[in-house]
Amino acid sequence: MRYIRRVSTNDDWSTRHSVLTMARRTAALVNALADDHTEPGDVAEVLRAYGETGPVDLTRRELARMREAAALLRDVFAAEHVDRAAAALNGLLREHTGPLRLTSHGGSTPWHPHLDHDDDAPWGEWFLASSCMALTVLVWDRQRPPGRICASPSCDNVFISQGSGPERRYCSRRCATRERVAAHRRSHSLDLDRPSRTS
Repeated sequence: MRYIRRVSTNDDWSTRHSVLTMARRTAALVNALADDHTEPGDVAEVLRAYGETGPVDLTRRELARMREAAALLRDVFAAEHVDRAAAALNGLLREHTGPLRLTSHGGSTPWHPHLDHDDDAPWGEWFLASSCMALTVLVWDRQRPPGRICASPSCDNVFISQGSGPERRYCSRRCATRERVAAHRRSHSLDLDRPSRTS
């Protein structure tokens, strides 16, 4: 959660609800919900940071359902090939979402697609459905897995892969730097342990 870029509250509705922003929100929620000590208020804070403007009153039961959804979504981030990511998403779409529909939430928003069963779906259903929608569009658009799990052995955060440069392996610069420093120390330690050659 702490390394996912947040969206500015000054952005318009379509920017706050872009596919990439929704995918980043998914990663932030999966990370937040991985911690068993996460409180409903912590999750509400993430939702507000990613554009939720209505009341976010989560119960412990809703938090548990969102945690179950996060565990299912983690499989998409664990996929190392686009075919595996697509298969994971197809399974989630088949078993856990409703049919594609358009909603304007009673005229309060622009028309946009949803995969949950109705506008008043429980938080867990909404989270899984909206996340599947965003991750599916990223797979379709980029023809590669939408994200990854951090390659640092001391971190299990998920993140959204972005950009056209080399594919990221770490969720943050902090994790990348920590692993680079650890690799340098291991290499330096090996050099010191090697016996020197004498003529």
